[in-house]
Amino acid sequence: QVQLVESGGGLVQPGGSLRLSCAASGIIFDIYHMGWYRQESGKQRELVAAISTGGSTIYADSVKGRFTISRDSAKNTVALQMQMLKPEDTAVYYCAANLVGTPTSIWGQGTQVIVSS
Repeated sequence: QVQLVESGGGLVQPGGSLRLSCAASGIIFDIYHMGWYRQESGKQRELVAAISTGGSTIYADSVKGRFTISRDSAKNTVALQMQMLKPEDTAVYYCAANLVGTPTSIWGQGTQVIVSS
């Protein structure tokens, strides 16, 4: 069964940290670019960070210097380390896998992150 399962969301105070993890199953992990997206209530989903099959990374300007994306091919996981969190980081965070060279994408169910005092 092809699926992405996110974990690690929750409630954190401003300035705090969280680590999101996404476990992939049913796919050949090494031929998928991986990414994290987020969606605030009433807004469009946006790219937060992505990592290619070769390990190249890109980040949204709003998270550069605070978030780090990484992948572990041995475990078929992709992680998003989030530091110096701000209230505006509050959103549902989704893991996505994009098959290299195709429009094929797989999405996880999302995990809620709330940054609030």
